[in-house]
Amino acid sequence: MKISTKGRYGLTIMIELAKKYGDRPISLRSIARANNLSEHYLEQLVTPLRNAGLVKSIRGAYGGYVLAEHPAKITAGDILRVLEGPMTPVEELEEEEPAKRELWIRIRDAVEEVLDSTTLEDLAKYSDRDEGAYMFYI
Repeated sequence: MKISTKGRYGLTIMIELAKKYGDRPISLRSIARANNLSEHYLEQLVTPLRNAGLVKSIRGAYGGYVLAEHPAKITAGDILRVLEGPMTPVEELEEEEPAKRELWIRIRDAVEEVLDSTTLEDLAKYSDRDEGAYMFYI
């Protein structure tokens, strides 16, 4: 299983919105500039996120996007399933021999557990940490 740029950039959008939760709407242009990403590509990613009810669009001169719910209620799993589809390490589980099928199921379940227990609030707080905290000086 590999997370594509759709999933990675989609998480970037959502983390940026989580950091500004409760403030004014955020434009995709500002997210694109802050993260050195293509605004056009972010526009393509925000549509399925909006259709899934994870973000809301606000029109107008001061418009942009906001999270549809509190960051603690949206998980990384919610976002990645919308953008990437189901999290499966192997395409056809039924065709595998039982021992390998059980292994793939355990891997899938472990990945889903991590994604479903990691909220946007967790990710936004992590991103806000002092990056110098782990700096070693010699």
